[in-house]
Amino acid sequence: MNIQWTAITLGFLGSFHCVGMCGPIALALPLNQQSYFTKFFGVLLYNIGRMFTYALFGALFGLVGQSFVIAGYQQGLSIALGIVIVTMVIMPASMSNRFKITASIYSVIGNIKKKLGSLFQQKTYSSLLFIGTLNGLLPCGLVYLGIAGAIATGNGIQGGVFMAMFGFGTFPAMILLSLLGNTISISFRSKIRKVMPVFVACMGLLLILRGMNLGIPYVSPEMSATKVECHKCCHK
Repeated sequence: MNIQWTAITLGFLGSFHCVGMCGPIALALPLNQQSYFTKFFGVLLYNIGRMFTYALFGALFGLVGQSFVIAGYQQGLSIALGIVIVTMVIMPASMSNRFKITASIYSVIGNIKKKLGSLFQQKTYSSLLFIGTLNGLLPCGLVYLGIAGAIATGNGIQGGVFMAMFGFGTFPAMILLSLLGNTISISFRSKIRKVMPVFVACMGLLLILRGMNLGIPYVSPEMSATKVECHKCCHK
């Protein structure tokens, strides 16, 4: 339960970053304006689409983490992910900007945006659902952080749940933005952005502590039982 609350908190705090990054999409949704219910239902479908994509990513990368668990490397994986996250937080912007997106990735992003453009021409519930699904595929540093958490779960199902809860945490801000417009002040968003690196670093440190297997409940629980269980499964 602790890791799910971590995912929801990450999504909630990060949603104010999403307001700036994905806000234009949320504000331009082709909503049915006939009534408040139809408008709200359309916004809900859009966000469910995003959550579905996040959950799918979580399940896939959770399976990647599971392969490390079966091999007995869960502790090392958790520590490595934590170190990467903390390093990315403290790394100067001049260095992080050197990691550029390749032309092939730009091509994929372009195709996604082209499909989004065609969906925005339709005022149907299915188009809103697919807009959310495709929006979840667009590059986002916060989503990458969530994926790191999904990998650290070391389980496909738990990874999917982690990312679904991450998506659920973004619901309040994104739904309010779509329904009420840009109601979140710039100064408030600025304060959240300042807090985000601290929270991200704390998550990285939590992953490092988790991998150290210190036997501290919720923070650094024993992983030996997991290894034994996986070992038994492999020899059935």
